[in-house]
Amino acid sequence: MQRARRKRGVLAWAFYDWANSAFATTVMAGFFPVFFKQYWSTGVAATESTFRLGLVNSIASLVIVCLAPVLGAIADQVGGKKGFLLFFAALGIISTGALQLVAMGSWMAALVLYGLGLIGFSGSNIFYDALLVDVADKPHYDKVSSLGFALGYLGGGLLFAFAVLMTLYPDVFGLVDAAEAVRLSFILVALWWALFSIPLFFLVRETGVESPAKDWLSGGFRQLAMTFRKIRQLRMTFLFLLAYWCYIDGVDTIVRMAVDYGLSIGFDANNLMVALLITQFVGFPAALLFGRIGAKRGPKQGIMLAIFVYLLILLWAYRMDSIWEFYLLAMAIGLVQGGIQALSRSLFARLIPHDQAGEFFGFYNMLGKFAVVIGPVLMGWVGVLSGDSRMAILSVSLLFVMGALLLARVDVEAGHRAARSFERA
Repeated sequence: MQRARRKRGVLAWAFYDWANSAFATTVMAGFFPVFFKQYWSTGVAATESTFRLGLVNSIASLVIVCLAPVLGAIADQVGGKKGFLLFFAALGIISTGALQLVAMGSWMAALVLYGLGLIGFSGSNIFYDALLVDVADKPHYDKVSSLGFALGYLGGGLLFAFAVLMTLYPDVFGLVDAAEAVRLSFILVALWWALFSIPLFFLVRETGVESPAKDWLSGGFRQLAMTFRKIRQLRMTFLFLLAYWCYIDGVDTIVRMAVDYGLSIGFDANNLMVALLITQFVGFPAALLFGRIGAKRGPKQGIMLAIFVYLLILLWAYRMDSIWEFYLLAMAIGLVQGGIQALSRSLFARLIPHDQAGEFFGFYNMLGKFAVVIGPVLMGWVGVLSGDSRMAILSVSLLFVMGALLLARVDVEAGHRAARSFERA
């Protein structure tokens, strides 16, 4: 009986990734950049709309970065993680559904709702991650976490594929045109997110130590400062996190801004949606392939390979002028996107004291989830100053170059030994 209850809890928890990945794929990476540029920003220069989109992505990420210490403390100290997850999920769901109501040309209203959706999505993930320790035993963390990752790719991809079909063939679904299909997609994402979140709230049992609300703020920043001091003592761990901050910012910037760039250089929106589907379904098996590369060559070499591929992708994107090239680049991104994330996590695990893994991974997850502060603004700013969308996408290569230079200085073996010594101490 206990085992069956545990299994139900794991599946219910993992299905939240299936639920909210619809927002990440269909809204964040897919339809919002298209609709923002073509519908809500009609008559606005391509570089100007790119700047606005990049700015709201960065602002939303910065808000979460500022809130993360407090939210992390709540997740650690309070037996109410599901309640806070519900609050942020509801914020994201309502904001996403409300996008359907925004009139043509109302770019400010669209950006506000999109920004609130991003905050809801990212904020709910803090408590979703924190619930992992409630649904799984420590030996099964990786397996259960991977299950959520896999269901997220699958669920997000399935709904996105359906939404793309609606936009390509609106008459088959009884819709007037592609614009109506996109507006309906925002409602579908909200319903999908809400529906598949329900099992988590009913079947996941959480644990936590109640603490007074007045201690949440001070406790959150105190915990963050303590973790940062420990990381500074581990030089290789600190260097890796700096490298990770740079290159993962580049990775996430491409996820959020690739469609906007494709539109800026004249590609058809429907073709861009197909390219996104290619990335989505290539990504998961490619992550498994990179796991083998990491096992044979080491995770550092695998990450370096992925960064090199990303740099080639950006150089090619700067020069491309045919949609078949965008398809190939989408496939290339799918090949390295999951792999660089998977190998970064496994490398970080080698550089931390195992008896403090939860604390250190909390810091790592904060960087990983909320790194998109510099990249979108950099891309938008370069685009506005140069008046050239191609220069804007090329500017993202700076983040990968900085990440590679910092990662090259990381001595994994020395970092591993230092972490073991720190653990014994």
